Amino acid sequence: MTTNTQTTTATQVKAGYETSSFALGAGMTMAALVGIWGFACLASAMISMGHLNVVKGYLTAVIG
Repeated sequence: MTTNTQTTTATQVKAGYETSSFALGAGMTMAALVGIWGFACLASAMISMGHLNVVKGYLTAVIG
């Protein structure tokens, strides 16, 4: 004689933790992309205009 047995397993997901983890990862990725883009723009300016002109332009923009 054989008996069929059915087992039910319940899994609880912490939706708040998963959402926070995803949002943190997405935010860090976007921050890294913005930082890389800013560095690329600064490097491009230094190559095309020279170091001293970039510093002079930065000081002029900040001080006025």
